[in-house]
Amino acid sequence: MIEMMDSQGKRNITELTRDELVLWLDEKGIKTYRAVQIFKWVYLKQADTFEEMTDIGLEIRKLISQHFTIDRLEKKKIETSKDGSKKYLFGLRDGNHIESVLIPEKNHYTLCISSQIGCAQGCRFCMTARDGFVRNLTMGEIVSQVRDIQNDLEPPSLLTNIVFMGMGEPLANYRNVVNAIETIISDDAGLDFSSRKVTVSTAGLVPLLHDLGRDTRVNLAVSLNATENKTRDMLMPVNRKYPIEELIEACRIYDLKPRNRITFEYILIKGINDSSDDAKRLAKLLRPVKSKINLIPFNEHEMSEFKRPEETAIRNFQEILMSKNFTTVIRRSRGQDISAACGQLRARNILLEPPNL
Repeated sequence: MIEMMDSQGKRNITELTRDELVLWLDEKGIKTYRAVQIFKWVYLKQADTFEEMTDIGLEIRKLISQHFTIDRLEKKKIETSKDGSKKYLFGLRDGNHIESVLIPEKNHYTLCISSQIGCAQGCRFCMTARDGFVRNLTMGEIVSQVRDIQNDLEPPSLLTNIVFMGMGEPLANYRNVVNAIETIISDDAGLDFSSRKVTVSTAGLVPLLHDLGRDTRVNLAVSLNATENKTRDMLMPVNRKYPIEELIEACRIYDLKPRNRITFEYILIKGINDSSDDAKRLAKLLRPVKSKINLIPFNEHEMSEFKRPEETAIRNFQEILMSKNFTTVIRRSRGQDISAACGQLRARNILLEPPNL
């Protein structure tokens, strides 16, 4: 496990939930309402030191600073695409690296964040999986991706949407992800995002789907990518443990708000899952689920044998699903000129700068 103390034995305050901070303050004999003040300074006012917290008494500030720091992630590299997307490569305290991607929309930004260093799921189309799994991110490392990039934006630019679709499987780092979500969205003294604007994407860890629906009110996206088990077994080894039938049933009974739907992500790969029969099977498969479908043409890169389908095949796939009354959107890859495949920027940097072991 990564050592979360600095050389002076201080802990990064972003590693604490508000409840944990309340408990620490109470143990020190400090009024617990100070937790709200501290959170607002750290997350809403983007403070870098406790000295900035002028509505908190000097003695309290000194005590807190003896035990905690307010750290930011190290920006190792930022690549900017011609479409406005920015890919951040962050360095962590132990020498490892993670990626986040800031995506400009019509009048706001969406931020894609990571939940693990590497990934253990082994999906064959994913760059992150090629380097294997290193460790889970801490709550503070997850939250800091949002806090630090939000601090980079100049007014009136707005970061409104957060998607857990970067490196790693969010549900495999369940407690840290849920704690980060609470700090990011549910706490009005935290980063104060609406739960309607946060999406967690999973490869399909079935037992944890129920927990996510119980513990949060965020949007759910499921990476499906095949319509029968043989193909999904080949693309996504998680399917051997939780086959399609179990995954779809878990989605059918998932605790959704009345107007919400589950987003099914389907990466179209030439000759693998892009036929008309695949589209028809997908429509039949998802009929029992309140769902919408994102079609994602495969983003080709030199380290994969897979290819992007022809445009006619992509359009035909969409038209079949729409004829079956499914809301179906083709999601075009962003930032194709800046190491667009998730994990590419980290993979290149690992060759130049290995982590501390």
